[in-house]
Amino acid sequence: MVLSSLSPLFVLWAIKGSAVVPDHIFVPGCLIMAFGPTAFLQLRIWVAKRRNDTKELVVGRSEDHRSHVLTYLFATLLPFYQDELTGFRDLMATAVALLFIVFLFWRLNLHYTNVIFALRGHRVFTVFSPNDGNPLTGIEPFVLITRRYSLLNNERLVAYRLSAAVYLEE
Repeated sequence: MVLSSLSPLFVLWAIKGSAVVPDHIFVPGCLIMAFGPTAFLQLRIWVAKRRNDTKELVVGRSEDHRSHVLTYLFATLLPFYQDELTGFRDLMATAVALLFIVFLFWRLNLHYTNVIFALRGHRVFTVFSPNDGNPLTGIEPFVLITRRYSLLNNERLVAYRLSAAVYLEE
């Protein structure tokens, strides 16, 4: 999901090109990095639907993450779009910066920020289960990708499991 969330960056790089790597290698490589992870994510959604890999979720407190889109844009797209890849060191510095951003997106749980979901009209919520007296309930939040504008407390819904903590409601 992390690499899929960075697909617009790779499309921009393919359009822009690089003085270090020939276009016949750089452009297909960028396009593979743009569309390969996205195709894998689509395959994961298809498998979850085909296997009916669903879970009933109960909403406690929820947080809308529309503000994370700005973080996403500034953290990935804008700084790299202006970067010139004219030398090997520039290319390596950009690759290391990309690895750093992938690590941060994964570690800070921002891997669900994805243009594909936004284009389909989905919103992203971090959801905490309601406090039901169980000391383990609500400690670990989960991410819900849905077309809903808001979530109600104690609302029950069924969503497809994309990963251990990411669910898609269709």
